[in-house]
Order: sequence, then structure tokens, then C-alpha cells
Amino acid sequence: MNKERRNRISDIMERLDAIQTELEEIRDEEQEAFDNMPESIQGSERGETMEEGIATMEEALSSLQDIQEQLEGVSEQ
Repeated sequence: MNKERRNRISDIMERLDAIQTELEEIRDEEQEAFDNMPESIQGSERGETMEEGIATMEEALSSLQDIQEQLEGVSEQ
């Protein structure tokens, strides 16, 4: 891979890192909001929806990490 394409991949990785950071902040805010709810509301449909959203964000973060690792491998070739 030539330098220009490695640089483009590096730029993508930086943007993914920024996206990951922002998504982590949103997940943390949602988790804090859930944790501060009364237990009766946590067990409600609203609370379950929040938990599902948090879990989905966790999965997305894991996928982003996988993508970043794969791109690192490609850029080192």
C-alpha cells in the first residue's frame, strides 16, 4: 500500500476514534440517567428501552474497535 492510501486510512481511523469517543459519552450519559432512575421506573418499558439502547451502543463500540484493529492491520501492510 502506498503512502497516500495509508494516510487516508489513518484519517479514517482518526474519525472513527472521534466517533467512538462521542458514542462512549452518550452511552455513559444514558447509563447514568438509567442508574439515577427509581427502580420502579428501571423495570418499566421505558427503563427496558434504555437498557436495550445501552446494550446496542456497547455492541456498536465493540464493532468500531474491531474495525479500527482491522484497519491498523491493513495500514501496516
